[in-house]
Amino acid sequence: MTLAALDLAFRAASVALLLMLAVSLLHDYRNVLAGRLGAAFVLGSVAHAVSYSLDVTSRVPLWHAPLIALSTGTIVMFWLFTRALFDDEFRFRWWHGLIWALVTAYSFAGCVWIAPSGHVRFSVTMVNLIVLGFIALAVGQMVASWPADLVERRRHVRFFIVCAIALYGGLNAVLQIAAAGDHVGAVAETINTGALTCTVAAIVYAMMRVDGADLFPAAVEPAPPVIFSQPAADDAADQKLIDALMRLMADERIYRQENITIGVLAGRLKIPEYRLRRLINQRLAYRNFNVFLNNHRIEEAKAALADPTQAEVPVITIAMDAGFQSLGPFNRAFKAVTGVTPTEYRRLKADAA
Repeated sequence: MTLAALDLAFRAASVALLLMLAVSLLHDYRNVLAGRLGAAFVLGSVAHAVSYSLDVTSRVPLWHAPLIALSTGTIVMFWLFTRALFDDEFRFRWWHGLIWALVTAYSFAGCVWIAPSGHVRFSVTMVNLIVLGFIALAVGQMVASWPADLVERRRHVRFFIVCAIALYGGLNAVLQIAAAGDHVGAVAETINTGALTCTVAAIVYAMMRVDGADLFPAAVEPAPPVIFSQPAADDAADQKLIDALMRLMADERIYRQENITIGVLAGRLKIPEYRLRRLINQRLAYRNFNVFLNNHRIEEAKAALADPTQAEVPVITIAMDAGFQSLGPFNRAFKAVTGVTPTEYRRLKADAA
């Protein structure tokens, strides 16, 4: 088999696997934001598999430019996909789409105008610096949200998915910058497409091994109410730990502590961190540790806002007393749970009194 035929076979295999994954996501999770963004990322990756080349010395045919532009825009979809996949509170905004459009448009302009005008290295370098920037954002999102994630299987797969894509995409971006304007041999191109096929196959395999409900919940339900009574538990040891956890929340109000972490809480309960994650996730139905803490903080804030004797206490004071560090996150979390702002909630309670 010639190198050209092997390269074509690798690309075809990548496209087939990606299309299979896209169909699966759209069929099972089209009503879930992470599922839709995942499908968009996968379809953009199809454009990448078809069009990507380390060799950027020749003029890009006009019909090829849209594929390259879509391939570049895929990195924005990767960033958005990781945000939606690992942050249950993420919401798609109009400016997210604008960022994708701007990156895609710049890549298209680089293919049909900037590079052909004699600025190949500049065009290739700028596009790939953009790619590296969004890879850094995706990795940063993974690292920042890792400690609060309570879904064990999602914690395991997130590292693999993000790092595999980041490693492949980052390495290719660096290679394109280094090789801009120089001819790249067929062997290097074939190795590149082979690496893409292996990366795609590994990601598809990893996602198939994880329960879809862990990665793509059918709907992000409101956080369950704070329960100070004993929740049902099958195991007596778990029941005892849950009771102790609820005492820390209800009596000591440990959620008020600044920078409280699940590790600190596990230390107070004298159990491993992984066990506390499992208890909060499986017994109390929380997917995120910060949501668990904020729900307790909001319950305290609701009581203070409804208290006539605290009618003159500023909202920011109530928020910080409950454990929030600033007003913005408090307002967003409060409205997500109650549907109204803290000020509106106070007024409604005062009118009902």
